[in-house]
Amino acid sequence: MRRITGKAKDETLIELQSATDSQAGDENNGNGVSLSDRVTLPGHGETDQLQPNKDTVFFRDGVRRIDFVLSYVDDKDGEKKQERRREFENNLEKAGLELETDDKSESKDQKTYFLKIHAPWDVLATYADVLKIKVPFKESDIPHGQEVPLDWLSHPFRLPDHIMRPQPDYFTYPFDKTKTDFFLINDKDTFFPPSTRNRIVFYILARCPYYKEGRKDRDKTGIKRLLSNGTYTSAFPLHDCRYWKRARNAECESERYNLYNHWARFLCFYKVQPLNLIRKYYGEKIGIYFAWLGFYTEMLFFAAVMGVICFTYGVLSYDDNISSKEICDPNIGGSIVMCPLCDKKCPFWKLNSTCLSSWQSHLFDNEGTIFFAIFMGIWVTLFLEFWKRRQARLEYEWDLVDFEEAQQQLQIRPEFEIRCTNRRLNKITQEMEPYLPITSKCARFCLSATTVLFWISLIVACIIGVIAYRLAVYAAFASIIKNPMRKIQFVGRFITPQLATSVTASFINFVIIMILNFFYERVAIWITDMEIPKTHLEYENRLTMKMFLFQFVNYYSSCFYVAFFKGKFVGYPGDYTYMFGKWSKLRNEECDPGGCLIELTTQLVIVMAGKQMCGNIQEALLPLMRNWWSGRKARHHPENHYSRWEQDHVLQNFSQLGLFYEYLEMVIQFGFITLFVASFPLAPLLALFNNILEIRVDAWKFTTQFRRPVASKARNIGAWQEILNAVAILSVVTNAFIMAFTSDMIPRMVYLYANSNGLSMRGYVNNSLSIYNISQIPRKNMPEEPDYWFDNSTSTCRYRDYRYPPGHQREYTHTMQFWHILAAKLAFIIIMEHVVFVVKFFVAWLIPDVPSDVKARIKRERYLIQEYLHNYEVEKLKLQLSASFITEPMSEVSLTLDKHEVLSECL
Repeated sequence: MRRITGKAKDETLIELQSATDSQAGDENNGNGVSLSDRVTLPGHGETDQLQPNKDTVFFRDGVRRIDFVLSYVDDKDGEKKQERRREFENNLEKAGLELETDDKSESKDQKTYFLKIHAPWDVLATYADVLKIKVPFKESDIPHGQEVPLDWLSHPFRLPDHIMRPQPDYFTYPFDKTKTDFFLINDKDTFFPPSTRNRIVFYILARCPYYKEGRKDRDKTGIKRLLSNGTYTSAFPLHDCRYWKRARNAECESERYNLYNHWARFLCFYKVQPLNLIRKYYGEKIGIYFAWLGFYTEMLFFAAVMGVICFTYGVLSYDDNISSKEICDPNIGGSIVMCPLCDKKCPFWKLNSTCLSSWQSHLFDNEGTIFFAIFMGIWVTLFLEFWKRRQARLEYEWDLVDFEEAQQQLQIRPEFEIRCTNRRLNKITQEMEPYLPITSKCARFCLSATTVLFWISLIVACIIGVIAYRLAVYAAFASIIKNPMRKIQFVGRFITPQLATSVTASFINFVIIMILNFFYERVAIWITDMEIPKTHLEYENRLTMKMFLFQFVNYYSSCFYVAFFKGKFVGYPGDYTYMFGKWSKLRNEECDPGGCLIELTTQLVIVMAGKQMCGNIQEALLPLMRNWWSGRKARHHPENHYSRWEQDHVLQNFSQLGLFYEYLEMVIQFGFITLFVASFPLAPLLALFNNILEIRVDAWKFTTQFRRPVASKARNIGAWQEILNAVAILSVVTNAFIMAFTSDMIPRMVYLYANSNGLSMRGYVNNSLSIYNISQIPRKNMPEEPDYWFDNSTSTCRYRDYRYPPGHQREYTHTMQFWHILAAKLAFIIIMEHVVFVVKFFVAWLIPDVPSDVKARIKRERYLIQEYLHNYEVEKLKLQLSASFITEPMSEVSLTLDKHEVLSECL
């Protein structure tokens, strides 16, 4: 069955003739296709073996462009679904759309029907007027920019001009159907680009009912509902060509081919992104995402360079680390006996067993770390402020300046219109509109908040479980490894009980994170749907806040534990603190003598790197494997030849929340490199490498693995901007606390300037360890098996704290040095926060959000719009005058002329 509707009789004859030619072409295909056309690329299946008239984005007449494609199959509920399709397609025709159906016998699987949709000029003009789509009315006379010195240095990173600027710059104005001669309309078929056409058609599809005439079943509305109940299997706009070859039809733009060659290939990683072409092909919303990701990656370069410099300083100052030398010295660290780190299973141990970890800790915990923490606090401000400027420029160039105000109500979700049966008068428009009663809204909000709190509580419970694991398994590792310096000569130098516990706990925590993410994503979508947000923007913002709040707790809670809780509430040998009370026998963890910073670094590297690796594998391999599975029949039946819509049908669908997950991944990464960057200066470098790969993987997915998304507009990155601002402010606080309480920098500085002789760090290790009488250790805390090296003459052990020694009148209470260090830590936090915040707010005030040249361009465009509209109306009046002068008596014409002259002067 070939159903062709919405055409004149002559057009039908043309298409039938085209169909006959198509069949003839099929019969002669063996002789008509050259050998070069029969060679296929790896992973392309047989989609390269296409007849010229099959790989097209036009109807059979070769004139009308296919703006959207729907697919469906016959199944057991065929009659009911067929009735829905018939009513839906009839209503589409009444809306002015033109339809053309391909029978299942023409498809590769012999069971899929394809309904092709074309929007004629009248429909496009009507809905462009409704949606207030901006279109050109005059070519821009403002130059792109001034020549900059040393401009030639950027030539290797540039793309050709026709790729960077696929169309000239225009002054634009919202389309008005009654003023078509005001706009630059050279060809009505190409005036609206394909991205705008598919956006308009999808707007119609989303609101078109499929109930019979005379019935008002409001639930039976929109393509989304038809997709969910299986009436149609897919709905998508077409790519304009195959990504590895230009379109045969010269009227096709081949923009997909250009995007693949100049953007999606990894060898283009050093080139700038063709943002204007991305926006033209995919729409502003996807264009804004790649603009933000590219700018974020550019700014990461400076943070990565500074992080490498700080790490290099740690490496070069390796030999100047007196504290590590004392720990490793057999006469100093080898003679210091440390108290057991857990009850019964842990032995007494010598300080020099932590020699390697102390050297590792110095790489990240040195004087350069303070400078880097302050630098990152300023860097994040510069990043956010310069992004506002870049975003303002894109808003102007992409005609988004007034988008939010004009388009807000036009983005009402069809689900809101369908499910909200109550109506009330809009005081502004004086029209009846759907609304959600306050009682229903409050009830839904309470249920949503309760669900989110439950899942956050579940995360906290899992983190407590991981902490309990750390406490329990440490004793097991200690009993196995015992004295690593003597019993496990080779492995023990690298695997200590602390390291083994930290690494295994980090991996377990990462697995729990991924499992909880998998389930919560579905819960978050369900509760957001249940709230029935009014607009698409409101829906995305609510989902964004729910998901980020959950992900924040999920990903960062383990790092917060290591940074701010581990080793802070331990007690001392005679009075240890236990996690769930003394009955639990789970003694709180202690930090290494070198501090907890190296454990925070380990935790950060495992979670951050693990997430990035899993994310890239998932993003790259899953779509590739799914498309390989979908196209497997093509490899077994090389005689089949596929049309453009069949090629796109086997690709993966890009969901409405596709960009949401991309943003979420990057914002979580942003949190890692800002909140805890003081513990790992190389984090920005890892993020930089990941993002270089991420841009090209995302580009490759969009151009090769996904169907073409429906174009949609977005003025900015939405709620993510506020989240980034909040993370930036929080990062200053967290890094100040990490430097004060997790790092050993403040105790070292206090010792160097207040307690040492001659400003030397010699004796710092001995000064930072307190003494405890072994005979006073309770039996329950003593090891079960004494070590052979342990001498009965050893009467004391050392532990990490500042307390008076045994025999002192205030034995085992905190010394004055402890309070001096605590005061120094608090003073450092206050000074660092105030310095960074003052610089942040000064920089934010100093850098305007909108560049001055963009402000000037916006004002000029508004001025020109007023001027051209005035001239247009005046010319229109003159034409009316000329026409009336010919048809009316002279006396009446003179009176009318006087009136029009007065009106013209007023205009």
